[in-house]
Amino acid sequence: MKVAILSGSVYGTAEEVARHAASILKTAGFETMHNPRALLADVLAFEPQAFLAVTSTTGMGELPDNLQPLYSMIRDQLPAAWRGLPGAVIGLGDASYGDTFCGGGEQMRELFNELGLREVLPMLRLDASESVTPETDAEPWLAQLVSALQ
Repeated sequence: MKVAILSGSVYGTAEEVARHAASILKTAGFETMHNPRALLADVLAFEPQAFLAVTSTTGMGELPDNLQPLYSMIRDQLPAAWRGLPGAVIGLGDASYGDTFCGGGEQMRELFNELGLREVLPMLRLDASESVTPETDAEPWLAQLVSALQ
């Protein structure tokens, strides 16, 4: 199965989590695509069969700048071929920000819902104020994702 990993990061933490997720998925036998600068054409050419979004949150609950162009392109086109495919989201944030905690992840969940993707696991919320090693903290959830996609 081909899994497209869409990621957005400000300081690199979400990229680390996304790279770690790609490694775990590859070890489990999945083909992955992870390019933090991917455009919609790149994702379409990969012909994904599942999606994982890994994103931090910036500003007042927005997506990081590097994910905004891809997010906008997907929202504008809403590729029908993706309807019904499995999807999951890892949101990174800081709980001290209250209502905007993991806002970037919530935006990706909404986009996946608009696309008609099936959410195979509840969104993993990684709290920067509690986690020193978010990529390791994500491992139990990623193991569940591997099972859900097999």
